[in-house]
Amino acid sequence: MEKAQSPWSVPVSVEEIPDTGLHIEIEAPADVRGQLAKFAGVRDLPKLAIIVDLTRRGTGVHVAGQVSARVGQTCVVTLDPIETDLNEPIDLIFSPRASDVTAESADKSSDQDEPPEPLVGGKLDLGAIATEFLLLGIDPYPRKSGAEFAAVRADDTARPFAALEALKKRLGS
Repeated sequence: MEKAQSPWSVPVSVEEIPDTGLHIEIEAPADVRGQLAKFAGVRDLPKLAIIVDLTRRGTGVHVAGQVSARVGQTCVVTLDPIETDLNEPIDLIFSPRASDVTAESADKSSDQDEPPEPLVGGKLDLGAIATEFLLLGIDPYPRKSGAEFAAVRADDTARPFAALEALKKRLGS
């Protein structure tokens, strides 16, 4: 099964990252946000940005930063349009081979429990990373502030066959 491709692609080559690291801030263009809104199943995506620091770690790369977005959705209770601000932290390690980063992490006693992400062709895609974290951060059941679902109360005095009983009396049987 083929992995779905992100509508936003911002490839960065490991070779472009200096030894001192690289700070990158990118905002998604309007047409990309429109495609991502459809892809994510949300009403609107007026803002999407990624801010990251890329640091080389041996043959791998450490990516730290955050994805921020403003997501337009529909309240599941009131069906009113709402907008939500997302700020998703990013802390990933990319490596051409998992063993490269695992050995380094063990030496530095990193808190990283996840295996490293693969570097494909010596590049990582910041647009795909931003898309992934956006999708993970979207609330699947958004609610307007203060909106609560209230179950419909049943009338305790109503009897299920009252209408039939009234019809029977009216017909005189």
